[in-house]
Amino acid sequence: MAEAHTTRTETDSLGSLEIPADAYWGIHTARALENFPISRRPISVYADLVKALAMVKQASARANREIGVLDAERAELIDRASQLVIDGGYHDQFVVGVVQGGAGTSTNMNANEVITNIALELAGREKGDYAYLSPIDHTNRSQSTNDVYPTAVKVGLSLDLQTLLEELDLLRESFLRKAVEFHDVLKIGRTQLQDAVPMTLGQEFHGFATTLGYDHQRLTENRYLLYEVNMGATAIGTGITTHPGYAPAVLRHLREITGLDLATADDLVEATSDTGSFMSFSASLKRNAIKLSKICNDLRLLSSGPQAGFGEINLPAQQAGSSIMPGKVNPVIPEVVNQVAFSVAGADLTVTMAVEGGQLQLNAFEPIIAHSIFQSITWMRRAMRTLRIHCVDGITANRERLGAMVGSSVGVVTALTPFLGYAASAALAKTALLTGRSVADLVVEAGLMSREEVAKQLSPARLSGLEAVTSAIPIVQPAENVVTGPLDD
Repeated sequence: MAEAHTTRTETDSLGSLEIPADAYWGIHTARALENFPISRRPISVYADLVKALAMVKQASARANREIGVLDAERAELIDRASQLVIDGGYHDQFVVGVVQGGAGTSTNMNANEVITNIALELAGREKGDYAYLSPIDHTNRSQSTNDVYPTAVKVGLSLDLQTLLEELDLLRESFLRKAVEFHDVLKIGRTQLQDAVPMTLGQEFHGFATTLGYDHQRLTENRYLLYEVNMGATAIGTGITTHPGYAPAVLRHLREITGLDLATADDLVEATSDTGSFMSFSASLKRNAIKLSKICNDLRLLSSGPQAGFGEINLPAQQAGSSIMPGKVNPVIPEVVNQVAFSVAGADLTVTMAVEGGQLQLNAFEPIIAHSIFQSITWMRRAMRTLRIHCVDGITANRERLGAMVGSSVGVVTALTPFLGYAASAALAKTALLTGRSVADLVVEAGLMSREEVAKQLSPARLSGLEAVTSAIPIVQPAENVVTGPLDD
């Protein structure tokens, strides 16, 4: 009995290569594997990019059939094969590296070859039977890498962004729950790391949630930057090799397949060479990353100590923090989110340089643009989930410490300035710092306000601004026994 072939021979304009018999990719992908062993990360690490490539191929097959440039049988096979990939199948066959030369040609050909060979099997034929169904003449009909690749990247990013927005909203809700939990916990706010005026811990956490809500809005708005596509442009935007009816037909089918409000660019020549939308979208991701990093900085500060630092909140202990110091626990979850933010900021610079580096009718650097943004979205989504589950959900307030800090703070004197005036209040603050006595006692002893009035104005609701001051008593002059200068030894 003859031994089964373990390879098949495929040929391109450069010659022939032996391809593994079970591989759905072909010779163009094989050459890319040889030429670009750079990242050691296949495009399949970004599942939504693979799905988007299949969506573009499916839309093109339907459009080509509709306008009569592809027969119904072949169009149907390509359509069915594409759907299998959209549904999550065969992703392991998308093997070319995420970083590649050729403006994405290797990625486009990887998709063409895989979908073609899936279709051939559906037809009961052998892989590589390109005389019947060709990766270029049929699966790539009416297309060029230069419209397929940027369109697939935009569609894939749009799909990927949706999961990021969902995770961002879950994180915002987690902070909101903590805001409710801590609504009555009074603390001292800080500006420039110095004691400022009182607030509640709930207000602080509500501010975190509001920040994330604004980022959700900005990212939602900027997703429309990705909705302008250049399908039908082919090589440089002139539409060479396409039927006049192809561009509107493929757009209609792609909108239906993706569920996205896509539109064909008004100027396909400009759209094929311009990558500014990627730069703007990347910048909105960087904004979100940097603001999230700032929140994590605050969480690390507020939880610092626990004895010799702020010690206002307690982060869930996730792992031992030192190989030498017993009992030490570090804020590892906020720390890893910080590092993700640093990476996103660096990726944004990469995108900016790649956008600037484009020349004439095409930007050859779209693969690094795509990789940078997809990685940023992926890491941000995972970082948000990790922060929510392993940190924010389990934060507790150190209520006794916070209460003691507020009770001994001179910052509360600010609440009395509408009644005592700035000069008298400053003198009281100085005296309190020098003597260690409470502001309330000094005010009453000086005869500036009654004990009842002081208690009212220094109530938690008034101090935190939850209850507005609606009227003021006349400003009085400081009594003679209010110390305004340095105390004698």
